[in-house]
Amino acid sequence: MIVFILLVVRPVAAEDAEATRWLERMGPALNMTTYRGVFVYARGDRVHSMRIAHRFHNGMVEERLVLQDGGDGEIVRKGMNVVCVLPERGRIRLDQVIPSGPFAEAFANELVPVSRWYQAELVGEDRIAGYDVVIIALTAKDSHRYSHRLWLEQNSGLLVKSHVGEPGGKVLEHFQFTSLEITDHIPDREFEIQTEGREITRNLEDVASGEPVERSSMDGWNLGWHPEGFVPAAAPRSGRGQAVAFSDGVAAFSVFVEPQGKVRMPIGASRIGATTVYMRELKAGSGSFLVTVVGEIPPKTARQVAESVQIGDALAQHSGGS
Repeated sequence: MIVFILLVVRPVAAEDAEATRWLERMGPALNMTTYRGVFVYARGDRVHSMRIAHRFHNGMVEERLVLQDGGDGEIVRKGMNVVCVLPERGRIRLDQVIPSGPFAEAFANELVPVSRWYQAELVGEDRIAGYDVVIIALTAKDSHRYSHRLWLEQNSGLLVKSHVGEPGGKVLEHFQFTSLEITDHIPDREFEIQTEGREITRNLEDVASGEPVERSSMDGWNLGWHPEGFVPAAAPRSGRGQAVAFSDGVAAFSVFVEPQGKVRMPIGASRIGATTVYMRELKAGSGSFLVTVVGEIPPKTARQVAESVQIGDALAQHSGGS
């Protein structure tokens, strides 16, 4: 085994450098490329199709997503303002079908070095939706994260297909454009709301607001363990509770700690595709808290994170007296 590693280290290092250059192009391409198309997104046994128009116009990202099945809802984004029109029929919520891969904040932000946690490799070329692409494999180096395979359009670096799955195992989530047009111009009318229904408006700055977190000790509670490489990224608002988001530059998960309500929530793990939700009840002082871990991490990892949460005395006393 040692001999094999010594023999392949030079060519693999060269491939890693090229793969890294492609990854560095991917983040800006997601925002700066102008395109329209239709993509399918499979998460577990749930498959959805959406139509998208996207452009970078006057220094601002504009995007319109239209549900193609299960209802007639849509999402329109202009800069940091997002308007969701919920479908009149069916039970699908648009926030449940937006891909966690190509539109995830972890991919859209500046990519941090990931070579310590993933083996990045340029593994080949292909053709997707009429465009030549390169294929990048991000193989997880431990059992606390999933592996990714990314198909990037050769001229723009735009992500046109992605797989998320266990190293050497089955694919848990799958995104792919079935039709795509990368263009220089999309008219304003394609970014206007065209569906009648109940509208919900949100501002992304409000959703992600909060001070950057530089340590694992939170406001009244402490996270005793998290996978190496995942660093606290922000503390978004979470109603009456506390929340902290973690990212390793590719994947992300959030930890929510809030007083237990009168309605008891199901305890344990559930998984839809690569997204795990793990919930546990935690007694502290005379109070009871609900700890929830949500993100693209394996169920065993989510459980370890949740079970490492400790409630401080001040928060426990405050909960007990509320």
